Amino acid sequence: MKKDTWSDPSPHKSGFVTANGVRLNYLDWGGSGPTLVLIHGMNGNPHCFDDLAPAFTDQFRVVAYARRGHGQSDAKGPYDTVTLTEDLRGLMDALSIVKAHLAGWSMGGNEITGMARTYPQRVDRIVYLEAGYDWADPAFVEAVKYFPADLTTPASAFTSLDAYRAYQRATWAGGVRDPRRIEAYIRDSVIIQPHGTVRERMSENVAQEVFTTVMRDRRDYTNVRSPALAIYAETMLDVTYGDLAQRTKNLAWEQKYWAPIRTASIERIRRELPGVQIVSVSGTHNDFLFTSRKLVVNSMLRFLSKSAS
Repeated sequence: MKKDTWSDPSPHKSGFVTANGVRLNYLDWGGSGPTLVLIHGMNGNPHCFDDLAPAFTDQFRVVAYARRGHGQSDAKGPYDTVTLTEDLRGLMDALSIVKAHLAGWSMGGNEITGMARTYPQRVDRIVYLEAGYDWADPAFVEAVKYFPADLTTPASAFTSLDAYRAYQRATWAGGVRDPRRIEAYIRDSVIIQPHGTVRERMSENVAQEVFTTVMRDRRDYTNVRSPALAIYAETMLDVTYGDLAQRTKNLAWEQKYWAPIRTASIERIRRELPGVQIVSVSGTHNDFLFTSRKLVVNSMLRFLSKSAS
């Protein structure tokens, strides 16, 4: 088997801290100014920010981490918002971060909301990156029953890293035209076996436990006083790049289920987070940070810079 000489080009260092009884992997891009902590989504890892984080280091110290059960962090339950919030607080303590801006992608919205509610003195501004949704909302729970795509990774994707990469790009990253932008993320999602096959780093049992917990852990914005920015992607699923038959199914699901959920989510977050700023961008739930990178970065910079003034 040919030796793999790839190395992550993103300018961060990787380390581990113990927080709330678990070992958490973190990435630190350095930078000057206030700290910005980035939190990935469900089944993800902090390398999803490799392409985004360097855009902020001239004004902020940028850190991302793998929540428990994800990436290279310990897989130890439970995975409820209260526990994950304590993990985030413990990580900040371990890295001597007294106060920070928090930005969460997808499920990461739970932790940033939890921190802003429980430890308001530790939180400056919060950014919801397609994370303004309440994943335990009955409307979303119902929509999942009719989800048009198979969420189980097929056996064929594990025959090699190339096969896994091709599967991931086809299913959730169709809009990411340059595969180098997500290479570290994909590699951190799997463990390469001695003979070249791969297995997903997150076990099926952990994935199911996380998913089940998220689907019953209601979002609570009570007492959140941090200024908030909520960025919403145009769609949840790919309706542009992939297989035509699948795109047709995706579009029907989007129109029947996701569009009303998106509208209701924006209405709720406006109602319960007074003064929240809403930005809509093109792209899907999974790829908008790449397809709309410039708009996301500019929107965040404008919002976060107001803290100093």
